[in-house]
Amino acid sequence: MNQIVAIYSRLSEEDKNKRCEEEESRSIQNQKSMLISYAASQNWEIYQIYSDDDYKGSDRTRPAFNQLLQDASQRKFNIVLCKSQSRFTRELELVEKIIHGDFAEWGIRFVGLADNADTANKGNKKSRQINGLVNEWYLEDLSENIKTVLTDHRSKGMHIGSFALYGYQKDPEQKGHLIIDPEAAKIVKEVFALYASGVGCTQIARILNNRQIPNPTEYKRRKGLKYGGSGKICSTLWQYYTISAMLSNEMYLGNMVQGRYENATYKSSHSRPVPRERWICVEGTHESIIDKTLWECVQNRRKERTKPMCTGELGVFAGKTKCMFCGHTLRTSVSNGYKYFKCPMKSISENSCKGVFLAQRFLEQAIVLELNRIIFNYFDAAIAETQIFVLHKSAEQKNKIKQEILAHDNQIASLKKAVQNLYLDKVNEEISCEEYAEFKASFAEQAQQCVKQRAEKQALLDQWEKVEKQSLSKRNIIQKYKTVEKLDRKIVETLIDYIEIGRCEKKVHRDDLPPIVIHWKF
Repeated sequence: MNQIVAIYSRLSEEDKNKRCEEEESRSIQNQKSMLISYAASQNWEIYQIYSDDDYKGSDRTRPAFNQLLQDASQRKFNIVLCKSQSRFTRELELVEKIIHGDFAEWGIRFVGLADNADTANKGNKKSRQINGLVNEWYLEDLSENIKTVLTDHRSKGMHIGSFALYGYQKDPEQKGHLIIDPEAAKIVKEVFALYASGVGCTQIARILNNRQIPNPTEYKRRKGLKYGGSGKICSTLWQYYTISAMLSNEMYLGNMVQGRYENATYKSSHSRPVPRERWICVEGTHESIIDKTLWECVQNRRKERTKPMCTGELGVFAGKTKCMFCGHTLRTSVSNGYKYFKCPMKSISENSCKGVFLAQRFLEQAIVLELNRIIFNYFDAAIAETQIFVLHKSAEQKNKIKQEILAHDNQIASLKKAVQNLYLDKVNEEISCEEYAEFKASFAEQAQQCVKQRAEKQALLDQWEKVEKQSLSKRNIIQKYKTVEKLDRKIVETLIDYIEIGRCEKKVHRDDLPPIVIHWKF
């Protein structure tokens, strides 16, 4: 078979302290040149050169790395060539999974020049595993060292984020220092002033959206700056939580607040919140956008507004209602003593959503009616009789399958015993070696077929039991809640996955309800 090689190169972590961007490219080019020369000396045909520039050895999202794995799974080449195993991956888990697992299954040989890693040489597997373990320790130590350095920078009030907070920009003259972005700072001041004057967060968002002022993510995108965001259309609009987060951010006072999130381990890409007492806050590190008087005024108003709402209890439908048009979770509001559901997108921009508006009492009535209808149909005499017949039929089928499985088990045991007796016959020279081999092959084929049929029957039995369990669970749930007249949080959490609410396009009667789709859990 022709030896077709895929070459993989990656900029090493140590090369990050380069003096200029061109050095980065030279490092990759040197790797490529060395690997191409080696491939030519072995008379290997080069399929493709895969290269990841400025990526960590522990980064599983490397584009070229993942493209190589995809091509490898399709057997487009049979050798992977790297400068070293650590250039391919520094994780022991991936060494075992990919190099010793997937590549072996796909018939692909892995070769690392600098560390003599070669899966064709069975004798150096242990050394490759040890190298993988050493690389794992390296990553762990590197992670701890980086954390120590970052914590030191934070404690000194240096900004270490990937991008500056809206209203600020990174100082090109001083690393870790923020300076005011006049255009964005003007909007920040306006938001604080509006809230202090009595305008709510939702209304502020609507004012900014109607004036077509881009939100922080969209603003940075237009300026060609680094930003974080989902990329969705709705992410370009100001929303309630954007305003709320801005009003509580102490950075606008000139204080550097960092360390609010952390990764569970150096392997994890998901961050988790850190308790406030562990945040690192250094005062007076940069010029403030908001003066202390306005800040205190806003904070006092926020406390006044949130105090009556802090009951500590979840609403009956909290997180369960969604807009049928845009998919956003609906918010609740109170008017004349009644609670209402409405889509937040309609509030923040006129053209973002058709809008949804429904009183909670009407939603409760609709759900109770639908639940009672389901219960009535379930316990209807004719339907109940059919269900009993189906359950009886199901029990018959299950018993029949169990008997067939038992028969297969007995047959497999008989075949095993027959092979044992056959071996004794051969030892006692009652049959020849040729006859033994022939009979044994026949018994093995029968046993294999029997095991396959048993597995199929077991899968069928498992499916029957799963359906029966679901049916019994549904019956128990309906039996438990068949006398429900009023909903509470526990009932909603047990019965309902989520609820979609639409809008009445043409309301004929006053009591007409909008479309309501209930996604039950049973």
